[in-house]
Amino acid sequence: MTRLTHLDESGAARMVDVGGKPETARSATATGRIRMSPEALHAIRDGSGPKGDVLAAARIAGIMAAKRTGDLIPLCHPLALDAVTVDFTFADDSVEVTARASLTGRTGVEMEAMTAVSLALLTIYDMAKAIDKGMVIESIRLLEKTGGKSGTWRAA
Repeated sequence: MTRLTHLDESGAARMVDVGGKPETARSATATGRIRMSPEALHAIRDGSGPKGDVLAAARIAGIMAAKRTGDLIPLCHPLALDAVTVDFTFADDSVEVTARASLTGRTGVEMEAMTAVSLALLTIYDMAKAIDKGMVIESIRLLEKTGGKSGTWRAA
């Protein structure tokens, strides 16, 4: 059975000691989507929503969130990220958000990528809720991680 790294031998929560790990290039890519009405999707695509450019605000929110992940998630290491990107794709009934975080360091950036996606999606909701309060945020997940002892992992 795999041991949970954030629990000590007695089951108490702990921050993992990464001090002895070698620095390697690491990256993580995550995705998620927000389903919405055609009216809300149109307003976001055209930038005609009541709060302005939804995607510009969501991109900045995602980047800022990735940078603050260590402050938001207990036991998560604060990281000096090298880069964060947040991109958007339109589908018939949704906007998909994809975020990638990278650094050279001793621990991975999966949480930073997923936090970026989560906050970008929440920002889209906040900026378009006047049009559609029934939007649904879903399917936030890790797509890929690279680097570190475990190497590359990709979602099936």
